[in-house]
Amino acid sequence: MNKIALVTGAGSGIGRASAIALLDAGWHVVLAGRRADALAQTVVEAGAAGSRALAVPTDVREAASVKALFQATRERFGRLDLLFNNAGMGTPAMPLEDLTVEQWKNVVDINLTGAFLCTQEAFRLMKDQSPRGGRIINNGSISAHAPRPFSAPYTATKHAITGLTKATSLDGRAYDIACGQIDIGNAATDMTERMTQGVIQPRGDMMVEPRMDVRHVANAIVQMAALPLESNVQFMTIMATKMPFVGRG
Repeated sequence: MNKIALVTGAGSGIGRASAIALLDAGWHVVLAGRRADALAQTVVEAGAAGSRALAVPTDVREAASVKALFQATRERFGRLDLLFNNAGMGTPAMPLEDLTVEQWKNVVDINLTGAFLCTQEAFRLMKDQSPRGGRIINNGSISAHAPRPFSAPYTATKHAITGLTKATSLDGRAYDIACGQIDIGNAATDMTERMTQGVIQPRGDMMVEPRMDVRHVANAIVQMAALPLESNVQFMTIMATKMPFVGRG
């Protein structure tokens, strides 16, 4: 196997777990993230498989940084078979009217503009390589379907990611570029650690929410990535079974 993947936000959480799972499955993986030390730790945790990783410190908010990331990928591997647009962030839970413009823009820049910039560069590479084509997986969220209280920037960008997924799937069709989305609910990472203490619910009370092992998400990414390009998981929802999402909580 000589497949090449690129994972953004690979220095922690879902990105780290997915990068390691892809390495374990035999992929070569480009690790992108803002912190070089965090990327290096991902390589260490991958063990022997880390020898097939390339860490490239990247700020997905910046077009020049993203271009440099894909240029490094092209120079090292010559092609790209999978892009996992995973990098993302939210804001502290607060009333919508108290959010600053800077907080809004920062979430939009990372969650949405970053995914667009990476998708644009992936298109340029995947259209020109031989064999042509590849796969893009976008990290959506349960919030791409239903919001949490006090999460306007995050929820808005995750709904927008669904639109980007559909547009990418359509525009990539002629070039053998498949695009799907994975919507994740309550994977056990540092970002969801607060759920073990309780998170606010729509009716205003606090509740501890169940979480699931992040490795199940990583395994789902490997499964989606392993499909031939004639097949695509357009949308997948993977969530903690007992989290308050289906129904009314």
